[in-house]
Amino acid sequence: MKNRCFPLLLSALLAGCGGGAQSVMNQAAEGPNASARSQSVVHVSAPANHSSVATSVQYVANASTSCAAGISKMGIYTAPTILAFQVNGAHLNTNLNLNPGTYATTVKAWDNCGGTAAAAVNINVQAPPPQFPPASVPPGTNTFSNLQKGSGWTGYGLLPTSYNICSSCQPGGPQVTWSFSQGITSPTITGSAMQFNLGGQTQFADALWNNHLIGDFSSHGMFDSNQTIASSLHNFIYDVYFYISDLSASQAIEFDINQFVNGQSYIWGHECRIAGGNQWDIWDDQGMQWHSTGIGCYPKANAWNHLVLQVQRTSDGHLLFQSISLNGITKNLNYYESPTSTSWQGITINYQMDGNQWQQPYTVYLDQLNFTYW
Repeated sequence: MKNRCFPLLLSALLAGCGGGAQSVMNQAAEGPNASARSQSVVHVSAPANHSSVATSVQYVANASTSCAAGISKMGIYTAPTILAFQVNGAHLNTNLNLNPGTYATTVKAWDNCGGTAAAAVNINVQAPPPQFPPASVPPGTNTFSNLQKGSGWTGYGLLPTSYNICSSCQPGGPQVTWSFSQGITSPTITGSAMQFNLGGQTQFADALWNNHLIGDFSSHGMFDSNQTIASSLHNFIYDVYFYISDLSASQAIEFDINQFVNGQSYIWGHECRIAGGNQWDIWDDQGMQWHSTGIGCYPKANAWNHLVLQVQRTSDGHLLFQSISLNGITKNLNYYESPTSTSWQGITINYQMDGNQWQQPYTVYLDQLNFTYW
């Protein structure tokens, strides 16, 4: 149901409807001189009410009044009794540095007739993303940068027990639901994150998103019809930041690197089991099963996590799982697997979300997704 706004009556506050800028009006209390009564309005254009923001928060607002003498001053309250900023006049544009947390802030205006107006702005101040050095790569490498901003993403539903791509499933469900959105401004690191959603009615159902980078159906125009590019590549790094608000709803999240070359399928699957036991598993392509690595996977909730996966197609044609780095802690694997046969050609990456035993809906954000190859 859509929100409705009602006219201002006497001294009632009027909160803005919807998710954009808001205006709030208040009438001055009656004084000894009835002609001194006035009505004022505060219009806040930033930050948006109920938004998530960085620790440096920009406030932009203005006020107007029926008082002939105009607006005297404006201010920002970060709590009911804490006036954090004040300026003379009817316009306000400033940055406040706030610690991470939830705030019920108020932008207030005072006019020269004794009237006031206030607009409530509730915000969630997020901790800054962790700062980790980029993955170390030798000279002469190539990188697809910020893939979360680009085209080529396709989603699929996967149902137990086979977990093959479900040809009868629709993104809207009901067995499994999935969707993605790009250009997300909160939470974000680069200013443009990608949001992935999973839900539905079938327990332990999953959703898979795939992007063809090189070869068949390339999203970057690198169709490599002669397989000269793909066949020359042996080393790959999947470097991404991810953000989960509700860890308990996730059975696992998965990040895969796939190379199809010379009739062979190389699938470097990496799965962070969360409800499934907080451990990294890697994929056995020939055995069609997951192997536990014994390496713990404990991502942080409501924070950005930095993941770097490094793998190699060896000179003798094996898959080498080299290392997993999560939030600056690197674990070396040095684990080998064998490929299977395929008629595909090219290089793709996957991202997957697994549902838990209640198939609770949850959301994951990806940002600064880079894929390096050489």
